[in-house]
Amino acid sequence: MSHDLAQCVHCGFCLPACPTYRVLGTEADAPRGRLVLMDGLKSGRIAATATVLAHLDSCLLCRACESACPSGVPFGAQVQQARSEHRGSAQRPLVERLLERLALFAVALPPWMHDRGAAVARAVHRTPFIASLAKGSGRMASAARLLRSADWTPTDVPRSTPPAHRSQDQPAPRVGLLEGCVGRVLFGRVNGATARLLSRAGCAVDVPSGQRCCGALHAHAGDLDGARRLARKNIAAFERAGAFDAVVVNAAGCGSTLAEYGELLADDPEWAERAASFAALVRDALELLDARGLPLPEDTSASAQASSCAVAYHDACHLAHARGVRAAPRRLLSKLPGVELVPLAEADRCCGSAGIYNLLRPRTADALLAEKLERLEASGAAVATAANPGCLLHLAAGVSARDSHLQVVHPLELLDQACSTARRAAREAGPEQVGPSREPVPPAQ
Repeated sequence: MSHDLAQCVHCGFCLPACPTYRVLGTEADAPRGRLVLMDGLKSGRIAATATVLAHLDSCLLCRACESACPSGVPFGAQVQQARSEHRGSAQRPLVERLLERLALFAVALPPWMHDRGAAVARAVHRTPFIASLAKGSGRMASAARLLRSADWTPTDVPRSTPPAHRSQDQPAPRVGLLEGCVGRVLFGRVNGATARLLSRAGCAVDVPSGQRCCGALHAHAGDLDGARRLARKNIAAFERAGAFDAVVVNAAGCGSTLAEYGELLADDPEWAERAASFAALVRDALELLDARGLPLPEDTSASAQASSCAVAYHDACHLAHARGVRAAPRRLLSKLPGVELVPLAEADRCCGSAGIYNLLRPRTADALLAEKLERLEASGAAVATAANPGCLLHLAAGVSARDSHLQVVHPLELLDQACSTARRAAREAGPEQVGPSREPVPPAQ
């Protein structure tokens, strides 16, 4: 075995952590089995047949196995490398290859083309044809359900947001906000909430122009060259905007990929150092707000406690497993007045979205989604929250199909709503007295 593959000691701790092993039940669809297949492909002992490549493609790349692995096997990087070596193989189903290429092409388009596409989507997403298509099964039905679950209302985010409170002791940290491709088109409201919350926490927020897709979908599909091209564009865009104390992301999958730009461009002499410096600045918005001490409203009145809303937090895979951010979102949500943060069984189990996995393999994705929704409903929550656009779309589509009572929102939306309510109350009562933390942006953990 190669060095990284040889780290696996075949202990099997990864098996119960792996969502696809749980659904498909075969060793070849578990991390341990996939490592054996990848080693066989690399050594030439195993041919790249349709069956072998299907086992590699069935991986969600949720990286839950990395959290469970006592040997520190870099499983996600190994799968991405294996996919890069075989992504063009005729042994892979033609439909999957075409859908994958179409999706990667679409997200990599410049923002103005995304705006044109969003305008078309707004016109058709609630038509009877799409509604009828969404009732079926298979890839087209999955796409139609996602189309219908999305909020296509455009939201403009200011290119620059000053800090709400200025410290006399030191200048406000300057942070750059990644809009994201899907985030910009479908979750502009979350980007707006992020900017307002960071401002409330004492940060000066800028949204650099010239941003593109982060490259996460490309890297996960094995299109590493495509991911590198996008990484260079984003690094250059943020460099042109000046020095930042942090690069802030509100999408788990994007944040994980941006934090790995250093590894992605490690062999590029011109970009390696720049990529590593950029990656070192990446913070999830929830992580940074928690560290900065976001001033949150307090309401301990009996009426607020009596009308509390039960909220369940779903750990987006790449935030929990790749970035290790678990406690910060829960700490923030638990401080909100009128919110009861209820425990969710297997909160870090993948929901089945996994980028475009739910489009390429809807049967497995739907099985994982059904399991996640059952646990959410069993928790007694009225609101399900997750810090990743893919999770939000996938969960919302499932909620709609089941006629469930659940609302699905980003944690930052809940925080922003509470702070907006507090601001209105403060304007009526007088100047706000609570200020943000005066600490600088903390280093990555």
